[in-house]
Amino acid sequence: MVRGSLGKLASRALSVAGKWQHQQLRRLNIHEYQGAELMGKYGINVPKGAVVGSVQEVKEVLNKVFPSEKEGYLQTLLLRRNILFFSSNGPRSRGGLQMVWAIGPGSALPVLIQLCLKMTPLQIVVKSQILAGGRGLGTFKSGLQGGVHIVKAEEAEGLAAKMLNQILVTKQTGPQGKVVGKVYLCEKMSLVNEMYFAITLDRKTAGPLIIACSKGGTSIEDLAEKYPDMIIKVPIDVFKGITDEDAGKVVDGLAPKTADRQASIEQIKKLYELFCKSDCTMLEINPLAETADKKLVAADAKLNFDDNAAFRQKEIFALRDTTQEDPREVAAAKADLNYIGLDGEIGCMVNGAGLAMATMDIIKLHGGTPANFLDVGGSASEGQVVEAFKILTSDDRVKAILVNIFGGIMKCDVIASGIVNAAKQVDLKVPVVVRLEGTNVDQGKRILKESGMALITAEDLDDAAEKAVKAYIK
Repeated sequence: MVRGSLGKLASRALSVAGKWQHQQLRRLNIHEYQGAELMGKYGINVPKGAVVGSVQEVKEVLNKVFPSEKEGYLQTLLLRRNILFFSSNGPRSRGGLQMVWAIGPGSALPVLIQLCLKMTPLQIVVKSQILAGGRGLGTFKSGLQGGVHIVKAEEAEGLAAKMLNQILVTKQTGPQGKVVGKVYLCEKMSLVNEMYFAITLDRKTAGPLIIACSKGGTSIEDLAEKYPDMIIKVPIDVFKGITDEDAGKVVDGLAPKTADRQASIEQIKKLYELFCKSDCTMLEINPLAETADKKLVAADAKLNFDDNAAFRQKEIFALRDTTQEDPREVAAAKADLNYIGLDGEIGCMVNGAGLAMATMDIIKLHGGTPANFLDVGGSASEGQVVEAFKILTSDDRVKAILVNIFGGIMKCDVIASGIVNAAKQVDLKVPVVVRLEGTNVDQGKRILKESGMALITAEDLDDAAEKAVKAYIK
């Protein structure tokens, strides 16, 4: 439910004219089970659960993580019937229900035990783990409906087998979907109320902003449309940190029905502590739920982290799952290139984010659609240029490549040498349009001319974009 909803509102970092739009990801995104483990370290209430990567692990996890769920429930029932309950060997074992004796009125104990177990089957929430939202309403390409199911414990293994290594398509994955490499097994909690909670960074107040709503379980966009007056925003002074008064305002806005107010305030403060100490850019919990035992629980959460903090958050950034990312973007990151894949036909290689945006706009103006945003930066090496070409040509949708370089710190002769070397390593089957201007431009043009490559040269950006569009249409 939560995965990606606030991100739609808070971080549309790249949006250009036309039907092609893409959200620039400048943050680390981790799986739900990883976020739950991290929150648990900060004392935040989360559902009991464990992740599995194979069908064989399911039984082991059920016995290890949920060994005594039925026993605890049965004990409660027996005590309610005025029956004295105690274990034969002291503490509960991991093997499940132990031999017990009971003293009390009524029928024989074994019969009662069997009746109770039949009435109270252990239920498990089986959640597919992908870095995209809308899992519950998604569809596997195998035909299985939904990436989140509540089943009896004995059915968990069979369901996990249908999810693992299968492709799940949701409204956020696109038609290609994402492969489910892991499944998260969680306890089914008895929820009495669902709320919304998030912390993000706010430009207006230049600090963290807590957003809360007394209704949750659905997207924040829907909540904002239906219940605008119920959404509260509490800015936090980044120098003072969160105070009891701040946390109290949040709790009052959440309006929990049964949870203890002071305990709830402490949970809010712990969430803020996690946000700051882990260098989060966003922490979203939807729903933040109240349970039957009067606790606030982060039932489903999404956490993003600032890429610039990778040097001091090594443990967190080690959680990165590159199998869930665009392989082109992974390759670009390794080469220290700024790359974002789009849905167009003209591959772009530009130096400088502003020039890259302008290049894509002018391509669109001339009737083309950019296939990517690729900024080689101001100090790219010849090797980086070669890697950039490899990434561009790896996209089957690319029908032409436009190189637009304005040499300042970045020298045109370095770009030209990189293009020539890339042509030797990569089988260029698409037309390449090159526009060079600035430092060492004459040397750069000479290198390209003497290479013998069939390049299309352009005098200015407008000319280059027009020629690129015409080249791929032909």
